[in-house]
Amino acid sequence: MAKYSTGGSGGGDDGDACELCGAATDSLRTASIAGATLQVCADCAPHDDAKRSKSTSGGNGGEDGRDRKKRAARNVAAMRDAQQSNSTKWEREGTNYDDDPLPYLVSGYGDRMSEARQEAGLQLSELADDLEVPEEQLMAVEQGRAARAGVGGSLIAEIESALEIELAE
Repeated sequence: MAKYSTGGSGGGDDGDACELCGAATDSLRTASIAGATLQVCADCAPHDDAKRSKSTSGGNGGEDGRDRKKRAARNVAAMRDAQQSNSTKWEREGTNYDDDPLPYLVSGYGDRMSEARQEAGLQLSELADDLEVPEEQLMAVEQGRAARAGVGGSLIAEIESALEIELAE
């Protein structure tokens, strides 16, 4: 059994045991693990914080960090492009709130819909096919984002009818 220690305790006669895993050995090494200085066996030595930081900062570790930053910047740019194209779509096409207003929805309507759909044994894609609507609109309702996704009241009524639940007040 492992004996977690910061070393230097006065008790016990286990000077030949790894302080991390408890394995008996004649060759112990000093290692700093999670801020504690321990006598560890060869199997536990790779956990030494000092050796870990050297291996991640030297060699190609810096290259990996730059690649990660580039990838993150590309992802942020792609998200901004997607948001901008969505906003221009709404500016160009507008919403259908006047023609199909979203009713006031009950608290927890997304969870209510998800539970009812699962009890009916339907996947989201199956319900979307049955109602002949994009799966993304049903997903928005289940995630509680009906208003932000521009879901209309007629879809809410169809969902209520198909799953025999009440989503609107």
